[in-house]
Amino acid sequence: MNLKGCLMMRPSDREYNQDFDRIVSRKGTESLKYDFAVQRGKPEGILPLWVADMDFPTSSGIIAAIKKRADHGIFGYSEADEGYYDAVISWMRKRHSWDIRSSWIVKTPGVVFALAMAVRAYTDPADAVMIQQPVYYPFSEVIRDNGRVVVNNALKLGNDGKYRMDPDDFEYQIRRNKVRLFLLCNPHNPVGRVWTKKELSVIGGICAKYGVTVVSDEIHEDFVFPEHEHHVFAKAGKGFAAFTITCTSPGKTFNLAGLQVSNIVISDPGLRKAFRREIAAAGYSQINTMGLVACEAAYRNGGEWFDALRGYLKENLDFLREYLKEKLPEISLIEPEGTYLIWLDFRKLNLTEKQREDMIVNRAGLWLDSGAVFGADGTGFERINIACPRRTLKKALSMLRSAVYEYSK
Repeated sequence: MNLKGCLMMRPSDREYNQDFDRIVSRKGTESLKYDFAVQRGKPEGILPLWVADMDFPTSSGIIAAIKKRADHGIFGYSEADEGYYDAVISWMRKRHSWDIRSSWIVKTPGVVFALAMAVRAYTDPADAVMIQQPVYYPFSEVIRDNGRVVVNNALKLGNDGKYRMDPDDFEYQIRRNKVRLFLLCNPHNPVGRVWTKKELSVIGGICAKYGVTVVSDEIHEDFVFPEHEHHVFAKAGKGFAAFTITCTSPGKTFNLAGLQVSNIVISDPGLRKAFRREIAAAGYSQINTMGLVACEAAYRNGGEWFDALRGYLKENLDFLREYLKEKLPEISLIEPEGTYLIWLDFRKLNLTEKQREDMIVNRAGLWLDSGAVFGADGTGFERINIACPRRTLKKALSMLRSAVYEYSK
């Protein structure tokens, strides 16, 4: 069997029954999450639930494909072939009812890299780029680091505990600041919203009216909880695809972030040409070999594994919700509609940022993401990653509960 043949093999049935409860040590694997606490100013031995990767081994079908390729022993320059594009296109069609073409796909080593390339491709220095905070913090970083101006159309938290967009302010900020580019997070990290087609249609119409290009980060598109549906922004309204760059990746879905492969979908030839030009100017060309292999194997054979994973994450969310309700009522869950990154409201504790950091890091021994790093609108909140074995999540919540009790005395 040739190397491509290994990607066509179906993995054994046992991988669909993977024991997500099994704890696999990541210490000593150069893990950013587990091996670099001290270097990042945290205590040795802290329990990390911050960075957005999962503590689960990926699908055995993906592992088998990588091993098969590694056995060949030559790791020269590689490029995607028809099989790669077919796997990506088939996944998008089956999972998101989205028909795309191979010519629309631009491969990058990650979505953040793609965001930076888009900022450079579609704006000039000192131009305004709009985001919706609290939002994934690299959004603002790639804007500022490239000499552009951050404009915030802040999300509004309602009395029902649900975040919503503010379309009136959205249009006002575009007019006032002459916004040229909008970075959309869809589904939203960290507040967990899965935007409805109506919501996307409204803001898309405004962008069309003012000639604003949209970069839609849809890396969490596969993580949607029951009763919700992910809507691809590019097809949420007539003509939206003509001004949209859609960022996708198997990295979150299959826990492949370290293999650095993303597929950026740009149907408009002019936008695609400008985007490719910035990538070339950055000196980047081919994706790493193992990223290509893993991406194709994931989208071709990983669906059943992912469905099992998503079911387990739903159970983790249910466990978290009940735990907070029964044992930590001081902390409120912002009910997520998608993603495995959960937004928690600590404001009832009436702690300063410094006090809350002390309680979580030094008293609880936990490493979470402080809400403030997602923008001023995130102050008083924390983001926690629940993509871990339930014993790990239970341990973390127990540690947090003890710290809250101690701090409240």
